[in-house]
Amino acid sequence: MSRKKKVKDAILKKHRKNQTKQSRANKPKYISKADREKMELEADQTSDNVTDSATSEE
Repeated sequence: MSRKKKVKDAILKKHRKNQTKQSRANKPKYISKADREKMELEADQTSDNVTDSATSEE
């Protein structure tokens, strides 16, 4: 009985280890709050530039 348990535990340990490796790959990369604010400001500036150029063409 203990031999079966050892084999089963070894297989489960490998399975759990592989699952954690796979789940980390799906996690999005962390972006700090300051970087997020910078990205928002840049996005706002580019959208303002696009709207300005569209209105100036008319």
